[in-house]
Amino acid sequence: MEGTGEAAGDGEKERRLAESLTARYSDWVVEALDELPGSFLLTDPAMPGHPIVYASRGLASLTGYARREVLGRNARLFQGAYTDRAAVAGVREAVRGQRAHQVNILNYCRDGSPHWVLLHLAPVFHAADGRVLHFLAVQVPIAPSSRSPPCRTGLPAVFAACREEARAEEECPCASHAGDVFVDVHKRGLDTEEPWVSSDHEKEKALSTTNSIFSALNRYSKLTGLVVCRKRCDSVGIPALSSSLNLSLGRIKQSFVLTDPHLPDMPIIYASDAFLSLTGYSREEILGCNCRFLNGPGTSPEVLEEINQHICSEQACTVHLLNYRKDGSSFRDLLHISPIRNASGKVAFLVWVHLDEGAKYDFNGLTPE
Repeated sequence: MEGTGEAAGDGEKERRLAESLTARYSDWVVEALDELPGSFLLTDPAMPGHPIVYASRGLASLTGYARREVLGRNARLFQGAYTDRAAVAGVREAVRGQRAHQVNILNYCRDGSPHWVLLHLAPVFHAADGRVLHFLAVQVPIAPSSRSPPCRTGLPAVFAACREEARAEEECPCASHAGDVFVDVHKRGLDTEEPWVSSDHEKEKALSTTNSIFSALNRYSKLTGLVVCRKRCDSVGIPALSSSLNLSLGRIKQSFVLTDPHLPDMPIIYASDAFLSLTGYSREEILGCNCRFLNGPGTSPEVLEEINQHICSEQACTVHLLNYRKDGSSFRDLLHISPIRNASGKVAFLVWVHLDEGAKYDFNGLTPE
């Protein structure tokens, strides 16, 4: 029975990894990516541990890892004892900043042998709302030069130990996964060897491979109606939140929105799934809008003025308000508004928690505030 349970768990994990691609790019995207040359992978920052959800055939040839050995694992498994910590930190910051990044880095094959690659990292954005859906990592091997890679006698055992540490770390992923990719968990990088330098040809190859992959992702994403692009689209005119913050907010099952009090007309910059269910609007319809779109003929002007006064004085408030859904139906809204301050004490956001007073909620002894 225990073996059956483990098999069921593995099957569920494989299903989630597959859906990370098929739900966004259609069922045929894997077959299309398999036809592309080059060594590359895709990771999902919204899943626990920021796992690899696709690995190309070229990656298997380059690293010696079969696809089944890397899917579901963090990309740090390619690091080893002499992977430069500064290079890893640069990749980590690029992931957190949701921007493209290119770096020469020492990676390790499955057998423990080191090899230099030009790593080209690129976020994959949702074209409509600017969310990061995946990170693409292209690995182009750097041709040998007169220098030898930092390889020393007796180190294969150390490489294996580092890989085991990485495996252990994956069993206890951090709460925020967006910055997990390529994290140097063992902190053993040494700077005694100068890195190999990639050539212009290798840089062009990385860009060419990246372009081909984005072309395929864009083409197949149109089949699901979820169009993706390589640059964040500013169609809504608002700055996008970091992927780590998006992930943290996504775990909150409450109905709420975040607004930015520093932008003109205080637009919505984040909306929870529960809020979309409550109001009937899609996320694309409300991002960049002021919260007044919920108001209607029965909304009290006096209560709205009370809200404005509390916002101006940077104070929290709780009010009862008649608001309206997209279909025109009204609901009694128990609305709680509170400022969210940054480390310096300045108000960074306003959170608006909306509760339908006609619905039943179980707060487990907690108040809505």
